[in-house]
Amino acid sequence: MLLLTVTLPVFLVLGFGYLASWRGWIGETAIDGVMKFSQGFAIPCLLFLAIARLDLAQEFDLALLGSFYAGALAGFFAGLFGARLIFGRSWEDAVAIGFVGLFSNSLLLGLPITERAYGPDALQANFAIIALHSPFCYAVGITAMELVRARGGGLRQLPGKVLKGMGRNALILGIALGALVNVSNLPMPEVLVEALELMARAGLPTALFGLGGILYRYRPEGDMRVILYVVAVSLVLHPAVVWGLGSLAGLKLEAFRSAVITAAMAPGVNAYLFASIYGTAKRVAASAVLIGTAASIGTATLWLALLP
Repeated sequence: MLLLTVTLPVFLVLGFGYLASWRGWIGETAIDGVMKFSQGFAIPCLLFLAIARLDLAQEFDLALLGSFYAGALAGFFAGLFGARLIFGRSWEDAVAIGFVGLFSNSLLLGLPITERAYGPDALQANFAIIALHSPFCYAVGITAMELVRARGGGLRQLPGKVLKGMGRNALILGIALGALVNVSNLPMPEVLVEALELMARAGLPTALFGLGGILYRYRPEGDMRVILYVVAVSLVLHPAVVWGLGSLAGLKLEAFRSAVITAAMAPGVNAYLFASIYGTAKRVAASAVLIGTAASIGTATLWLALLP
């Protein structure tokens, strides 16, 4: 029950958004506006400030990042080859399903759950992971999808397509600008910092509420075997790999906790957005986000119980 008090408030805010959409108290257009504000403005401000203030030399630990992203790649390839070889999906579908296993919800679920479990001072490793999360995952996903679609031809345009796809992402832009300020030691006016902090404070609650509203639209229709498979990859395989590699690498306790909790989060909405961009495996991605988010109430609590 003590651990549930850590995870439940996060999922209750998400549930409020789901309930509001279900009962018709807020329309789809309004939910889209909430998500556009949170993911296009407020959360980029949060990431900008976090990366600008991050001690890059201390927090960008190769053992931390290597453990987490090796686990993410394990999830991607398990989803990719499982979809292709076990379930007989097309290569395009397989890449989109692999992206579901790759992209855990590090931001909307990983951050608030880590903060509630261990306090705001425990978030430095989370932000180090998040700084590379969208760039890394989109680079892997876009590259794999373009390779599959090219079927060996037209690869000269591949780098441009990858960079163009990443450059449109507001989260990546916020991270990049924060890193630029951090590296250059560029001073920021206090009034600007306060304005950004006001925006940043609104980011997570509005995003969680909006995510609940978005999830109401998704119905787990068909493809249940592949959906449950990729949800298991996301909620079990990814954190298990991170746990094993992090233990071997001797990660510090704070970083180890952040890496495992972040890896144990359900697939993020970006998994559905990626499938939508390419028009493939959208039902699997959408249902995996919904079912994975619901299941992670229990699995996140279990992983917290197992952590030292």
